[in-house]
Amino acid sequence: MKTEPGRWLWPFGVWGAALAFLAALVLSPAAGAAAADKPGATLSQQQGGKGGDITVTGTGWRPDALLMMLICGQASPARGVIGGTNSCANADGRAVTTGSKGTFSKKLPVAEPPQPCPCVVHIATVTGEQATADVVFKVAGHPVAALPKPAPGGRLAVLSGARLEGSSGVLTWFGAPPSRKIVFTVGNLGSTPVKDPLFSLGTAHGVFAPQWEDRQWHGTVAPGRKARIKLDAELSAGAHGDYQVAVKYAGKTLIEQPWGVGRPWGVTFFWLLLCVVVPAAVFRIGMAVVDKVRPRTARATGVGAGRHRNTLLLGLTARTSALRRPDRAAGPPGDGPPPTATVLPWFTPDTAPSENHPAEKHPTTKGNS
Repeated sequence: MKTEPGRWLWPFGVWGAALAFLAALVLSPAAGAAAADKPGATLSQQQGGKGGDITVTGTGWRPDALLMMLICGQASPARGVIGGTNSCANADGRAVTTGSKGTFSKKLPVAEPPQPCPCVVHIATVTGEQATADVVFKVAGHPVAALPKPAPGGRLAVLSGARLEGSSGVLTWFGAPPSRKIVFTVGNLGSTPVKDPLFSLGTAHGVFAPQWEDRQWHGTVAPGRKARIKLDAELSAGAHGDYQVAVKYAGKTLIEQPWGVGRPWGVTFFWLLLCVVVPAAVFRIGMAVVDKVRPRTARATGVGAGRHRNTLLLGLTARTSALRRPDRAAGPPGDGPPPTATVLPWFTPDTAPSENHPAEKHPTTKGNS
C-alpha cells in the first residue's frame, strides 16, 4: 500500500500543537502576573488646564512605598524626563503612600512645568528601591517644543544598579561634610567609542530639586563594551537626613540613589558643653574682678580681720588657763624655774594677797584667826 509523503508525522504534529496550547494556558497567568508587577499608572483624563486637577491611579508598586507625583515637561515615556526634576513643577507635586497591595489613588493639581511639552506625569519612589513610571499628559495652553536630539556617536546606558561606597569618619560626627563614592556600570550601546564622558551629579534633600555639578570620568568605553564608573559625591557641612543622589549623561538621568545621613551628634555635645563651661568661666572672672576693685578697708575687715581676731582670742584663752592651773602650766622638774604668769590688767585674783600690802589679808581669813 502506498502512503502519502509525511502522513506518518501527523500524530506528532497533533501532540505538539496540544502541548503548545497547554503551555500557553499555563504560562499566560504567570506572564500576566509579571506584567502586573511592573509599576504603572493611569490618569482620569489625558488633558487639563492650569488650576484643575486629575486623579492618578497606580498599580504594581511596592507595598507601603512613599511615592512622589510631578507634572514634567520635555519628557516622554520612552526617554523619560530629559532635564530631570528641574523640568518638573516641583511646587505642585504630591506625595502618596501605596497600600498593602501596591496600589494608590490620589488627586494631582494641574500645573505648568518650567519646560515646554510634551509633558508626562512622572511618578517615582522616594526611598528604597528605585522605580519610576511616566504617563503622557497634555497641559492645555502650555508651549510645545520638539525633544532635543540625542548626542551623536556612542550612547551610554546603565547596566547594573548603583550603590554608595565609603563610610563616615570621626570628623563627620562633628559636622564635617559627608562624602561617598557612587558606583555603577554603564555600557556603550552606540557605534562609536565614548572617551572621557562628562556626567552631571546632583544631590537633593527631600522633595527639593537637586543641585548639579559636573564630574568627568577619564577613560574610553568602546562600542558594545562596559565600564565601571566611580564618581565622588559630597554634601555640605552638617548635612543630615534623607538625600537623593542622581547622575545624568547627555541630558538624561541615568540613576537615582537614596542616601541616608545620620545626625552629627558631636556638634550637639559640643554646644551643650559650651553652654556649661562658658557661664562658669564668666562667673569666675567676674568674682576675680570684684575682689580686685572693692575697697581695701572692706578687705581688711573681711577674712583677714576675722583670722587675726581668732588668733588673739586663742592666745588669751591659753594665758587664762595657765593662771588658773599653775601646776599644769609648770614644766617637768629640772627644766628651770616655772615661767612667770602674766596677769592681765583687768584680772585680779581674790584668793592671792596683794604684793604691795603683804600684811593685808582677806576679810574672811582675818575673822577666822
